[in-house]
Amino acid sequence: MRPELIVLRGGGDLASGVALRLFRVGFPVLILELPQPLAVRRTVSFAEAVYEGAWTVEGVTGRLVSPDQLQHVQEQGEIPVLVDPNANLLANAFLTSPHKTIVVDGRLLKREPDPLPARPLLHIGLGPGFTAGMNCDAVIETRRSHTLGRVYWDGPTQSDSGQPEGDPRRVMRAPVEGRLKARAQIGEHVEEGQVLADLLSEGGSQPIVSPLSGMLRGLLHDGVTAPQNMKIGDVDPRDDASACWLTSDKALAIGGGVLEAILVHETKRAG
Repeated sequence: MRPELIVLRGGGDLASGVALRLFRVGFPVLILELPQPLAVRRTVSFAEAVYEGAWTVEGVTGRLVSPDQLQHVQEQGEIPVLVDPNANLLANAFLTSPHKTIVVDGRLLKREPDPLPARPLLHIGLGPGFTAGMNCDAVIETRRSHTLGRVYWDGPTQSDSGQPEGDPRRVMRAPVEGRLKARAQIGEHVEEGQVLADLLSEGGSQPIVSPLSGMLRGLLHDGVTAPQNMKIGDVDPRDDASACWLTSDKALAIGGGVLEAILVHETKRAG
């Protein structure tokens, strides 16, 4: 029996790659997001629909909805995006049937998640913080390695290294808590030392400068307040602007792992 709905918590770039994979093979997908999403690689993140009303990634459109619009948007061949950070939708019997719903937690919290409001048919976690058999049914490896995208039905994934993958210089973090004011656009060529944004705080304004030359691949949405040390942008030294509009290999690999977990679960139930 196929699920009536797959609820994906989070609409950042990795979670959006999962959404694309599932949507393209015919699964009904719903994305839950924060009132102010914190996605950095926004051009390939359905979370951007919260700000823009609708956002298209590789030909698939995610649309911001209210609960009463879910079915209509799905019937139009789009992915509904709902502001519901606590997944309260699962406790609403008029909107979902938890025993027929699969939940994929793609928020990448890197810590143990809070319990869900209701027990779903299948609960899949992405990356550190999830332990299969304890706080989810299956967990998908998200760290680049020979195990990227693998499904674990028992135990955790690799622990969080605390370091960005690749050249650590490429990632920009908020030096203090503050509201971001962008000075550059994703996809632009930037030079090392160039001011890409200002971070406005009680102590004044701090410039956010490019750590190296290349292409600005991600930047927090203009006007969003970032906590201290949160990732707010990244620069790709390969300087290929087309990468800004393509779902990454990593996101697709993780999406493949989620698809495998769902199909394995279906096969076991059918058998």
